[in-house]
Amino acid sequence: MLITKLSRSSLASIVTRPMTKRCYAAAANSEPIKKTALYDFHVKHGGKMVPFAGYAMPVQYSNMGMLASHHHTREKASIFDVSHMLQSRVTGKDRKKFFETLVVADLQNLPVGQGTLSVFTNEQGGIIDDTIVMQHQDSLYVVSNAGCADKDLAHIRKHLAEFQKKGGEVDFNVITDHSLIAIQGPKAAAALETLVGQSLADFSFMHGKHMEVAGVPCHIARSGYTGEDGFELSVPTEEIVTITEKLLAHPDVEMAGLGARDSLRLEAGLCLYGNDLDETTTPVEAGLTWTIPKSRRETGGFLGAEHILPQIKGGVTRRRVGLIVEGAPARGGAEILNKEGQVIGTVTSGCPSPILKKNIAIGYVKNGSHKKGTELDVKVRNKVQKAVVTKMPFVESNYHK
Repeated sequence: MLITKLSRSSLASIVTRPMTKRCYAAAANSEPIKKTALYDFHVKHGGKMVPFAGYAMPVQYSNMGMLASHHHTREKASIFDVSHMLQSRVTGKDRKKFFETLVVADLQNLPVGQGTLSVFTNEQGGIIDDTIVMQHQDSLYVVSNAGCADKDLAHIRKHLAEFQKKGGEVDFNVITDHSLIAIQGPKAAAALETLVGQSLADFSFMHGKHMEVAGVPCHIARSGYTGEDGFELSVPTEEIVTITEKLLAHPDVEMAGLGARDSLRLEAGLCLYGNDLDETTTPVEAGLTWTIPKSRRETGGFLGAEHILPQIKGGVTRRRVGLIVEGAPARGGAEILNKEGQVIGTVTSGCPSPILKKNIAIGYVKNGSHKKGTELDVKVRNKVQKAVVTKMPFVESNYHK
C-alpha cells in the first residue's frame, strides 16, 4: 500500500522523533541548549523550536507546515538556519598536506574556488564526520556537523599539534564571528541575485567565492542539503538578521525548519551523521567511495587508509542502500530481512516521500542483497512489510551545473 496523503502531524512524528532523541542526549549531560543568532528571528516568525545537536532550532513555522514547506522548497525557495554548523579556516603553507592526513579528499589538486564533500576518518577507517572542504587561494574553508563539533575539534587539534611538532606550517581556526544560512530551491538564485546585483549563472555547484550580499562581505558556496539548487551564505553575525530578512522579502522565499530539511535530504539520498554514518562505518560501506579520488587511492596517507583502500577492491560485508517500503514508514532501527526471514540489516533513516508519495528509507544490508530491484522485507512494529532496493537519490537532484 502506498502513502497517498501525509498529514502535518504524521510527518512531524516521523521527522522529530529521531532528532529529539539525538538532542536530548546532550541535555542529559547537563549541557545548556545554545541559541543561534537567529533565535529571536525564528520565534518572531512563528518558529516551533526544538533541541537539535545542542541548539534550539526551528522544526517548522506557524505559517507553513512541514509538508507544505517541503513542496515549497522543491518548487520555489526556502531559507534554513544552519548556523549551528561548525565553520573553520585552515591556513599556512602546509595546510593541504596536513588536512589530507585527516580527510580522503585530494586537496593538492582541488582547483581554487572549488569545494568537495569529504569525510574525516579514524585509524580503523570509520567515519568521524562528513564535511565540506573548499579551496581558496590562501586557505581552506571547512564546514562540518554541529553535533560532532567537540569531537571534530579534539581530533583536528590533536593531529595538528603532532604535525606542527614535526615542523609543519599550518594553523586551524574556528570561525566564530560568522553565521550560516542556506537558501535552497529552483528560485534560490533569482532571490540571491537581487542582493548581489549580478547574474549567478556562471557560479557552478560546489564552488565558492567571497561576494557582497546587500553590501555585506560574505562567503557564498553553491551547495546544500536538499538535492535542489541553492547556496550557503556565511554572513557576519551582526548582519545575519538583516540579510535573512532581505532574502525573505522575495515573493518566492519562505523560512523552513528541520522537518522539511530531513525529508528533503532523504529524498536526495543524503546521509545524516549519527543516523546513516558513524565511527564504525567506512566510506566504502556507506556508498561514499566516490569521495576518494584516484590519487588518494594510489597514495593513501589518510587515517585508516590501510583498512579502507583494500575494501575498494576486495569489497565489504555490508552496504548502504535505498529502500521503497510498503505499509507504514520504516524508521531508524527497523530490521531488514531477506525473503527467507533472516535479519540482514537495519534501517537508519526513513519517512514518507512527499514527492513520490511512497515510503522511503536508507539502511545497511549484507553484501549481495544491495543490488537495485532486490526484494526484501522490513519489520515495522513487529509487522513484516515488503521493501525493494532502489537507486538513490529517490528524487532526481537539480544541482546547477
